[in-house]
Amino acid sequence: MRRAPTILHLDMDAFYAAAEQAAKPSLRGKPVVVGGIGPRGVVATASYEARVFGVRSAMPTAQARRLCPNAAYLSPRFTLYRQVSEVVMELLRALSPLVEPLSLDEAFVDLEAGGVPAETAAVRAVGEQLRRDIRAATGLTGSVGLAGAKMLAKIASEAAKPDGLVVIEPGTERELLGPMPVRTLPGVGPATAETLRRAGIHTVAETAEAGEAELVRLLGKAHGTGLYGMALARDERPVVAERDAKSVSVEDTFEVDLTDRTRVRNEVLRLADRCVARLRSAGRSGRTVVIKVRNYDFSTLTRSETLRGPTDDPAVVREAAVRLLETVDTTGGVRLLGVGVSGLADFTQEDLFAQLATEREAAEQAAGATAEPEGVAAGEPEPGAELPRRWHPGLDVIHEEFGAGWVQGSGVGRVTVRFETPWSAPGRVRTFAVDDPALRPGEPLPLRGGPDQSSAPAIRPKSVSPADEDESAGGAEISRR
Repeated sequence: MRRAPTILHLDMDAFYAAAEQAAKPSLRGKPVVVGGIGPRGVVATASYEARVFGVRSAMPTAQARRLCPNAAYLSPRFTLYRQVSEVVMELLRALSPLVEPLSLDEAFVDLEAGGVPAETAAVRAVGEQLRRDIRAATGLTGSVGLAGAKMLAKIASEAAKPDGLVVIEPGTERELLGPMPVRTLPGVGPATAETLRRAGIHTVAETAEAGEAELVRLLGKAHGTGLYGMALARDERPVVAERDAKSVSVEDTFEVDLTDRTRVRNEVLRLADRCVARLRSAGRSGRTVVIKVRNYDFSTLTRSETLRGPTDDPAVVREAAVRLLETVDTTGGVRLLGVGVSGLADFTQEDLFAQLATEREAAEQAAGATAEPEGVAAGEPEPGAELPRRWHPGLDVIHEEFGAGWVQGSGVGRVTVRFETPWSAPGRVRTFAVDDPALRPGEPLPLRGGPDQSSAPAIRPKSVSPADEDESAGGAEISRR
């Protein structure tokens, strides 16, 4: 444990929803929910205005709609979120060479490695400047926690939300943690919390009082020992700049259960191609192919196959995924499919299976061309035919006459678009036919830098008054001084 709060944890506030509010002036100050919009969708992020109604991350979208029917429900735009994340991560790397990203909107920073003096006043000043820099560069807000250990810094940033800064002074950790619920500690999920509750353990202090031997008896050697150390505020984990990915995977949840075996197989092939594309973009290869199948009754199973060597050949991954699918009974209906590759390496190995698969695919294509000289398979679109457009809510669009905008909704052959940009006033709404040739998908616009860009924050919870904002800007400190 460090003697100064030189580990910083940054957590952007309601990141996806805040980015959408910053990009769409008409949504600022209004409830916004980002995630899957179908009947089986799940909430990824809810704005603070939506959280007032009880909407939370990981909640089924259908439940969120019942709680907050007037919110804007938008599909995620990861291209935009990655762009903003890159800006934020560059600001963090300017502070220290040791930056450990946990996700697009969350990271640890070792300020000591960046030469910041090991003094509370110095690290607080760095944290406050970081918050100002993030707001200036992105228009969004982030919460900062500062402590002598990673676990405590994360707890501090959670206490700072939204748009605040909290410092935990070394030496005050156990008194601070004691009354907190045991689920505050990392690694304590619903199952572990229930096991502890049955043993009469509800708070962090009670966890420490139970002793290591009792926790090992309840939870096992590794989990019990680790939890006992955290209950005593011990966390020696360093900030690691490079975290090696263990696997690459993709998955899709379907609005209607898939019962047709051919459709299931085609979806697995499509997912395998997406997985390999991600694998190649990361410059990696993998040795183990994994499929995930969630049935109509929510039962989930996985199957895996280890190849003779690492590969990034799509034919190999597709063939292995199909072989694995053949071992699974899908007749009852499938609601989710996933394909992944693990056992990652930085090189590929020429594999006989890849050669065979490629040759077989070429032979099948040649045979198909001979059997069907017109080149049109039954039930498939003609080569070059344009597939029907799907106008998801929140999608960026461009209209030849009205310019940039975003989709508010679509149905019965019509699509409604609001034309506005991050730096404009709330825009007007117009409706078009879904196949209007003047309307096409667009790319996300930058959140800052446009003409007449407002300096107002992208999100401002209604429960925070100007006086509260002034107080939070100065930060808060958890200390026994």
